[in-house]
Amino acid sequence: MTALSGDTVYRVHWTLGTDLLVGVCHCGASHESEDPVELWEWLLAHPEGHS
Repeated sequence: MTALSGDTVYRVHWTLGTDLLVGVCHCGASHESEDPVELWEWLLAHPEGHS
């Protein structure tokens, strides 16, 4: 399997044993949430300001 890379690659990790999701932007910024909709809204809005 090849790892994805690029300016629009986002990752969502589930924290084992919890309801916590961690979203990671391609720039390395991360955000935690139990709500998947909130997490994706953050991920999709976060690139604003990237150069």
